[in-house]
Amino acid sequence: MTEHLYAGIMAGGGGTRLWPLSRRSRPKQSLRLIGDQTLFQMAIDRLDTVVPLDRTMILTVREQAQQLISQVPALDDSNFILEPGPRGTASVIGLAAIYIRRKNPEAVMACLTADHFIPGVESFQQLLQAAYEVAKQKHLVTLGISPLSPDTGYGYIRRGTKLDITDLHECYEVEAFTEKPDLETAKRYLQSGEYFWNSGMFIWHVDAILNEIERQLPDLYRTLQKIDEVIDTEQERSITESLWMELESVTVDYGVMEGAEGVVVLPADDLGWIDVGDWGRLFDILPHDSFENVVLANKAELLDSTGVLIYQDTESSERLIAGIGLTDFVIIDTGDILFACPRSRASELKRILAQLKESNLDRYF
Repeated sequence: MTEHLYAGIMAGGGGTRLWPLSRRSRPKQSLRLIGDQTLFQMAIDRLDTVVPLDRTMILTVREQAQQLISQVPALDDSNFILEPGPRGTASVIGLAAIYIRRKNPEAVMACLTADHFIPGVESFQQLLQAAYEVAKQKHLVTLGISPLSPDTGYGYIRRGTKLDITDLHECYEVEAFTEKPDLETAKRYLQSGEYFWNSGMFIWHVDAILNEIERQLPDLYRTLQKIDEVIDTEQERSITESLWMELESVTVDYGVMEGAEGVVVLPADDLGWIDVGDWGRLFDILPHDSFENVVLANKAELLDSTGVLIYQDTESSERLIAGIGLTDFVIIDTGDILFACPRSRASELKRILAQLKESNLDRYF
């Protein structure tokens, strides 16, 4: 039984690593990148049977709330916890914790994201139930993915002793969280067999995460206390916005988990999990043709080409895309922007966005 389990789905990011398709007005969680559903709709649907909709909270910014409601009409304003502006995942998770604690002081919160692809839905639901049982014991729980390659785009978790605290799933003590490593370090992690990729999914009792925030991020905790005092008053929005903009931006991984006590990792290898983080990763998910190309476009022709991803916003562009002799390339067409790069450099999008900003072209963000 998971009667005290709540979900907090983080859905407020801009998704710049999937630019130019993902923009401020159309963040990636709102896009149909894989099949007929958006990533956000998938995130809601895979909670079915484990967390009912009235215990599902969407953590986002005000500008995106109505767009998300339009995708899942069963949601309403009561499902949303709105952050006044981006201040890192530690801040928004702390905000969600104080709101959920008001609803249920015994709540266990599963912090999930709206931009993951998880085809193993049944395995995911079973894993959430196991994580819930561990989190009720006041452990901070994270889900780890056994690395398939020396990927430098993920944070890593070093596992320690195997624990006997639930019969539902194997679990391990966490010895350390490590930020994204360089390639040689990532190779050592892979060879050791002692590391997981950090999936960015966490499950914890609301008191446990707030206690860690109080211990490690006391300024954030004091701000959360002040917000807690004005919830459901006329001053709630104005005071929250005023206090929020004074916060430093910090991630929950760096600000909390790296120094946290009593952290447990549950292996999550059966999920088929992929963080849809950039065009290179999306290429890995989508079906390939006989030349290992992925072509999603109105009109495209390739000759002597392999490993190419063509993704065209079919509602915005009618241009023909043609190529000869391309290998491991990405071409994205949104009508107003045509972006191309080697697939191996798809994670470097921030560089071109920084250049656009310098050139006063940030209207294309």
